[in-house]
Amino acid sequence: MAATDVSSDFLEKFRRKYLWWEPVDGRPFSEDRIIAQAMNLGTYEDILLLEHTVGQPRLTGIMLHAEPGWFSDRSWEFWRGRLTFATGTVIPDQAPRRVFHAASS
Repeated sequence: MAATDVSSDFLEKFRRKYLWWEPVDGRPFSEDRIIAQAMNLGTYEDILLLEHTVGQPRLTGIMLHAEPGWFSDRSWEFWRGRLTFATGTVIPDQAPRRVFHAASS
């Protein structure tokens, strides 16, 4: 996703609040990952702040490009309804999920 003009202080606040583990690869979390985690776990006050600061178009884009595990079913449905209504963008019914196939013998 293309970055918008979101301050590093804003992102750092949400990174500290919602991403309490170290990244697996040692690199910093992407802006989209930080925002997605705040979307997934944030309070209603955080939701309003995200919409005002980040903007609904970017939040929609984050959903459309989300990686498996970024959103719970509950958060996905909340944001899908909210952003579809606000932007008219079609967002898939379900969040991306990891798929594990057992080897069949």
